[in-house]
Amino acid sequence: MKNRVGIFKAYLFYIQNALMLNKKLNVMKKLLLFPFFALLMFMSCQEEVVDVTEPAEAETLVASSTLTSMMASTSVKDGSSDNIIDKANCLSVDLPVTVIVNGVEIIIDSEADFAVIEAIFDEFDDDMDSLEIKFPIKIILSDYTEITINNRQELIELAQQCHGENEEDDDIECIDFQYPISFSIYNTNFQVIDIVTVENDRQLHRFIKRVKEGEVFASINFPVTMELSDGSTVVVNNNQELQETIQAAKDTCNEDDNNDYGDDDFTKDRLDALLMTCPWVVHEFERNQDNLIDFYREYVIQFKENNVVKVRTRNGDVLTGTWTTRVTDRGALIKLEFDTLVDFTLEWFVYDLEAGRLKLYQEGGNRIILTKNCDIVVDFTKERIESYLQECFWRVARLNVNGAENESEFIGTPLKFFANNVVKIRVNGEFVSGTYDILAQNAGFILQINLEGRPNLNLEWFITLLEPGLIKLEAPNSQMVLERHCFDIDTDLIFIDRLLVQGTWEVALYQEGNLNLTDNYNLYSIDFLENGWVKVTDPNFGIIDGSWLAYRNDGLYLGLNFGLEIPFQVLNHRWKIVSVNETRIEMKDLSSIGTIERILVLEKQ
Repeated sequence: MKNRVGIFKAYLFYIQNALMLNKKLNVMKKLLLFPFFALLMFMSCQEEVVDVTEPAEAETLVASSTLTSMMASTSVKDGSSDNIIDKANCLSVDLPVTVIVNGVEIIIDSEADFAVIEAIFDEFDDDMDSLEIKFPIKIILSDYTEITINNRQELIELAQQCHGENEEDDDIECIDFQYPISFSIYNTNFQVIDIVTVENDRQLHRFIKRVKEGEVFASINFPVTMELSDGSTVVVNNNQELQETIQAAKDTCNEDDNNDYGDDDFTKDRLDALLMTCPWVVHEFERNQDNLIDFYREYVIQFKENNVVKVRTRNGDVLTGTWTTRVTDRGALIKLEFDTLVDFTLEWFVYDLEAGRLKLYQEGGNRIILTKNCDIVVDFTKERIESYLQECFWRVARLNVNGAENESEFIGTPLKFFANNVVKIRVNGEFVSGTYDILAQNAGFILQINLEGRPNLNLEWFITLLEPGLIKLEAPNSQMVLERHCFDIDTDLIFIDRLLVQGTWEVALYQEGNLNLTDNYNLYSIDFLENGWVKVTDPNFGIIDGSWLAYRNDGLYLGLNFGLEIPFQVLNHRWKIVSVNETRIEMKDLSSIGTIERILVLEKQ
């Protein structure tokens, strides 16, 4: 017996230390490890040789590895965008902040206001430009630490700790992670005990710090999408690919680490090439100090050769105009001219150019922010629409018909479009069939759906936005958004799907506000089946039917739909998954401002 315990401890010590010292050693999946540990625990006291299979799938992040250092550098807080204020690449001023520019007091409450400072500086060529900060201010360091600065001398001393203008530094700005990404957390037995989802650079940087300090033992759940400085993306599938991708991209762009606001770095050729790479979507729009984003949101601009520019409106209309660029001592400018789009017709200064984002400005309260989207389609064709529809399942993310929200009817019941104009909806594990058609009209294309018993879907939907993962549709006084759902490609969802269908579950906690209603679900047994059917057995052995679907949308969710079946009808919701392990899933219903309204916990019986 002592030999058995000794062997177990020896192998565990060996594997743990090897993982921390060798960055190329993979973590063994639990399906491989369980047989190994079972053998150690139940073998006889006789000594025998045990072969340890090298792990082949999940890969741990090693504290001292090049990859963890690169991930930390990629996720640091870049402080160069506000150098016009603090003249420091490793510091960021927490907005809002009040400054006095050439005697004019301005409240800077967004990065767009940096252009106002630049415009005042550029107003006259023969004046002495000055900027005075009203202290105290809050400063954010590159590791997201926040400190208070009380006077100019403190700021100067802190800024001196940064690298100088255009000097080489540790941060990597030419490539970024597309969020969310997730990590599997392991215990000392190499079992997955938690899945952590990271939503932004700040969370990633702090998570990697915990890895580097040995607080957590984790691996990335691939695939992960990386975005390059030109807006293009790369999908990586393992640690080695990720490291090679970051290494190849880290020096491929101008990081603009100087104290001169970004427009001076533009060239006409660079700007022209960038404009024509992909379509651009209107993200913010102000004209003559009037905020018009509600009108122009999601308008798509495509810069084409021969100075032709096309703008597609939300209702699918495509309007054509002209575009030209020029570069002056004051920076780069884009001139747009349309016969009908008067608000776009202006010569705009390019005051900032970030990865996948273009900011335009003109004095008098005129501003446009465009985001690049290479997946979006401006020129629809029937064949392209059919190809997108038939790629995967589609989840009804939003459905508003005549002012009433109706998407709750379709929780957990995705649509599947097939060839030969067949569409099916999966309800309680079974497919209900109908038909669909793509109709061409002068203004664009119509998606016509005919599913018996689903009148809120059976409309003629005008296609206003089409990209691989998203389709937006409009009908008179109605809107629908479909989001693509592909099975067996998301590591987190594969884990959750497999977990749910293994064994039966029970409601361990159901709470509305401060009211605990768990007793309403005593003795009920819940079975999740692979075909999307959730079967509930009541205390009298009756059956309640429902539908379920786990999916990702800025986090992980579990959609449950039991129709009108009491008491489970109150669980009809898209629940945000906040914690999951082998025997327990905790979910919450969050309000629009992020407060917790309900909690649902399922535990394996």
